[in-house]
Amino acid sequence: MKPEIIGSTRSTYTRVVRMVCEEKGIDHTLTDVWLGAPELAAIHPFGKMPVLRHGDVELFESKAIATYLDRVFPAPFVLPAEPLLAALTEQWVSLVNTLIDRTVIRTYLFAYIAPGTPDGSPNRAAIEAVMPALEQQVAVLDKAVAATGHLVGDQFTFADINLMPLLHRLKIPPEGAAALAGAKNLSAYYERHAQRSSFVRTEPPAGAPRRAS
Repeated sequence: MKPEIIGSTRSTYTRVVRMVCEEKGIDHTLTDVWLGAPELAAIHPFGKMPVLRHGDVELFESKAIATYLDRVFPAPFVLPAEPLLAALTEQWVSLVNTLIDRTVIRTYLFAYIAPGTPDGSPNRAAIEAVMPALEQQVAVLDKAVAATGHLVGDQFTFADINLMPLLHRLKIPPEGAAALAGAKNLSAYYERHAQRSSFVRTEPPAGAPRRAS
């Protein structure tokens, strides 16, 4: 039975899970829904995306889904087996999901797509306030990929899969694009991995990002 991924093609976390399937050659289906859809609430207690249905298995949270898919389906594997590399992968996934996502997506990008201003124009005060943190975090990522062009060792892992959709969104507004362009290692990292089939085949339609879980 094919795994069914339920989420939006615009959601960066949904894209992460789809990239795992593409990297591993997993034949799957995508049920494209919006936040609040009953298909999400049936599995995720807070109705976030993506969720997974695979036979009798139902899972929510992208990292949990990715771990399940990586272990159930054969190589290539996106989660390293070697203990240190596995821990480093968890480290970068956790940092991106708990800190960098909040800065880049939920603060910076939301100042453009959900600005809360009277005329709907970008929230310049919020953008200016978040830029020091955004630039600091970009610099951390730039240093992290400098040696090998990967976040973990010299292989493309789930840590990279989890970051790439976020960088895709970062480079859309002008300040984010400038920050990424100024980070030479991270910019080269992005351009290199953006050529991967898994990234190209999961390209989202134009529109507001949704990074829900």
